[in-house]
Amino acid sequence: MNKLFLLTMFGFFLLASCGKEKSKSDQDFSTPAPAEKTADAESYDPKRGIGKYETVELGASLDKALAEKGLKTAEVKCTSCHKPTDEKLVGPGWKGVTGRRTPQWIMNFITNPDPMIDKDPELQAQLELCMIRMPNQGLTEDEARSILEYMRQNDGVK
Repeated sequence: MNKLFLLTMFGFFLLASCGKEKSKSDQDFSTPAPAEKTADAESYDPKRGIGKYETVELGASLDKALAEKGLKTAEVKCTSCHKPTDEKLVGPGWKGVTGRRTPQWIMNFITNPDPMIDKDPELQAQLELCMIRMPNQGLTEDEARSILEYMRQNDGVK
């Protein structure tokens, strides 16, 4: 009998404490909070994106060692969602991406995807097709640069 009483009182305490916490809150959770702005729509540069990379200098020819490192990094962090062809897997295929996007845009996107998805109309359209946001893989600058070099190799740069 005592166990039943204690259990009932514990349940009542949980319900009461949850109700009090909600009544103390000034926030209205029925409507989503406004998204934090990372950049104004007018200031978004579709050639650069959003991030720290203003310009990215590429060699005229491929850095094969860097591209090999990029392949290894991509195999760990990218190829579960992206194919090197133009075929969509979870995300879009990579074939031709270095011809469609600037090096700084690619570097900014792969190191800083969330703000760019929020601002770039082409990425938003791609999101509607893929239905999954690209996660931030926490790439270092060196990893991102090597993946870019691998993408260049994939697009035929010699």
